[in-house]
Amino acid sequence: MLLLKLIIVPCFIGLITLAGRRWGPRIAGLLGGLPIVGGPIIFFITLEQGAPFAIQTTALALASCAAIMLFGIAYCWSSTRFNWLISYCCALSVWLLVALILAKIDFSQFAATILAIITLILTPFLLPKPESFAPGKPSKYDLPLRMAAGAFLTVSITTLAPFLGSSWSGLLAMFPVIGSVLAVFTHTQYGASQVGNMYRGMVRGLYSLVGYFFCYALLLKDLNPWLACLISIIAAITIQAGFEWRQRWSSSRKPH
Repeated sequence: MLLLKLIIVPCFIGLITLAGRRWGPRIAGLLGGLPIVGGPIIFFITLEQGAPFAIQTTALALASCAAIMLFGIAYCWSSTRFNWLISYCCALSVWLLVALILAKIDFSQFAATILAIITLILTPFLLPKPESFAPGKPSKYDLPLRMAAGAFLTVSITTLAPFLGSSWSGLLAMFPVIGSVLAVFTHTQYGASQVGNMYRGMVRGLYSLVGYFFCYALLLKDLNPWLACLISIIAAITIQAGFEWRQRWSSSRKPH
């Protein structure tokens, strides 16, 4: 089990990093919004703590999409005036404040899903104006640091879950580890303007994450974790494909 934790998430993060170098921060953000960190963490929690614990954890994971997006909004605007360290501290303070509030609320799956969707709809209007992407040279420490961060979060949350309880397990399962690493490295390598582009892409990816967690929590009541996970992955891919098709269709209808 430990070996899986150390391999699955870091490998996904490595692929996102390479995709971002090839196609830019927006694509990296889109892939970073997929359930590639929170999904495996909740799945491992299910195997180790049982379905009832995981279902409660999933509700807070869904609600914490609001904390992730407010983290991103805070970082984007801070980055227009400050360096990466100050920007990250500002964003982290916002995330912690929102997480403390969410932890005190007893969310149902439906209420958490509605909160997540509303947040995703509003976020693009609150981010800085998008700008064109100019490739830069990545740091040689970029890839290993991202992968190490993913491995550390996965092992830490699944290990601490019995002591944290379902609420904080769900919130920390969705801690913006990918958003943090992508934001800091995008800021330092490409400039503040591209951080907003990255988070716009992440909003698009998070719709599939919401779909994944919603389906997983519902299916987990009657199915074993492996089958529930498989069906939820298919649902997430379908949602993402439909969303991307809708975006392309809308773009094709705009006058040139």
